[in-house]
Amino acid sequence: MPHYQPQPQEALFLMQQAGADAQALGQLPNYAEVDEALVQQVLQEAARFVAEVVAPLQEVGDRVGAQFKDGQVTMPPGFRQAYQDFWQAGWPALSAAVEDGGQGLPSVLEAVLYEWLSAANHGWTMAPGLLHGAYECIKHHASEPLKEQFLGKVATGQWLATMCLTEPQAGSDLGRVATKAVPQADGRYALSGSKIFISGGEHDLTDNIVHLVLARLPDAPPGPKGLSLFLVPKFYEDGSRSAVHCERIEEKMGLHGSPTCVLRFDAAQASIVGEPGKGLNAMFVMMNAARLHVALQGIGLLDAAWQKAHAYAQERRQMRAPTTTRADAQADLIGEHPAVRRILDSQRAWIDGGRVLAYRTALELDLARHHPDAQRRDRAQRWCSLITPVLKSAWTEQGFAGASACLQVFGGHGYVREWGIEQIVRDARVAMIYEGTNEIQAIDLLVRKVLADEGQALGALLGELEMTMPAAGRERIEQLRQASAELLAGRRQDAALPHAVADDYLRALALVLLEWAWAQIGVAPSACAPRWQAPAQALRRHVLPEMGMRLQIIRDRCQEAMQARPQAAAV
Repeated sequence: MPHYQPQPQEALFLMQQAGADAQALGQLPNYAEVDEALVQQVLQEAARFVAEVVAPLQEVGDRVGAQFKDGQVTMPPGFRQAYQDFWQAGWPALSAAVEDGGQGLPSVLEAVLYEWLSAANHGWTMAPGLLHGAYECIKHHASEPLKEQFLGKVATGQWLATMCLTEPQAGSDLGRVATKAVPQADGRYALSGSKIFISGGEHDLTDNIVHLVLARLPDAPPGPKGLSLFLVPKFYEDGSRSAVHCERIEEKMGLHGSPTCVLRFDAAQASIVGEPGKGLNAMFVMMNAARLHVALQGIGLLDAAWQKAHAYAQERRQMRAPTTTRADAQADLIGEHPAVRRILDSQRAWIDGGRVLAYRTALELDLARHHPDAQRRDRAQRWCSLITPVLKSAWTEQGFAGASACLQVFGGHGYVREWGIEQIVRDARVAMIYEGTNEIQAIDLLVRKVLADEGQALGALLGELEMTMPAAGRERIEQLRQASAELLAGRRQDAALPHAVADDYLRALALVLLEWAWAQIGVAPSACAPRWQAPAQALRRHVLPEMGMRLQIIRDRCQEAMQARPQAAAV
């Protein structure tokens, strides 16, 4: 099967429909020189690099994988050279500030780049995937001496970075982190403890690795408020190696080209980042940036699976399609069969609608940072706060489920390695787990962001969205408002109610957002083309009806709560 092929003209079209085009970006002071010609040039060059350099390494990354021996990790053939070419060409620094060695370009261009990279080679892309978050973390929280030593190297991608949170006894519950940080006479700290599931904790892609580590000072209180953030490199300025040891790499279902490491810190000399006890504040800068990128992984991997399934459907011949009126030699292609068309068109609806939402979110990130109007910055921050968990959860779930559906197009051929579709299914599964499981995303959305202010922020956002929605979409928004009201009432009777239906609520909101995204696509004259009409039709027929089921689950649970004996009120 052919390697993944980015489609820059489609990306440009969807950026425009998301309102993230050059005209909108050029109104921000930071991007006054950004015009359509520059955007097109960046997209064309990114597409060429992804297709010619990164995509051809997809199969060898899975087949050979990262190799571990005596504490060292050797990456699959071709990976190091591809990464060296990547950073030397300036791709990791796309949206980093010019004064830090970056190119100072809009976040939406970085979003498109990483969507394509994930689609082309998810394992390879894991290496630079945390760079932007690490850069933001160091830039906003590190001391000036740390910035001077590390910020430029991370901003440009010359050195890669890790995010060291998870420990064997502490998965999503960071309050259980036990790694210790003991103050030293020279102002540094000695880190001791173990971290697991560290993507890129050891490799040979770059000459140094910057580890950002959550740990606990001796006098720190228990729980998450007692955590501080520390920086420890693989190599110090004098060339000596730190006491950070890779004990093994995990044998995984997928992502064989990305080493997932168990790291041991043996009194490793580290520097604190930010204030003591404020480690999570600094780390969440990194995590929130990572969550948008994980959503883009789901979108990209689904597009990669779709490309393979679509190509196969255009060449695989079976029995004549039952509904075709064609009498030519194409009538027996499986792509003519309604069942196959349903799979392909439904996934296309998720891909392109997800792109509109992700590109709009990238724009809102820049508006939140750079817009001169404080009210507009607040609106942008509201968008990012509410939409990011939905994108991360719904589109990584669809990335896996949709890739599995695309495998179905191949029949038995999809289950064997030579076609490459089974690798995408395996690689996609982990995105539902890392950077906060999808269940945690749903709880964060409903409990902490919707119910916490009695639905005011979401209500304001929905009010803005419905102005460009068709009548059916406005009706679904009203149904979601009603479900929110029922949940507000029901949680007073049953504090566990929101947790029980958080997944259903997030999925319902995702469907509303998906319909809004397609409303933006549909207003363009070119949307009349079959390329856009078929997925728009599949959205109405096969995707949006799911919302009725999700809302029914919520209604039933709310009724149960109201009929039951009152329990403790929600905090």
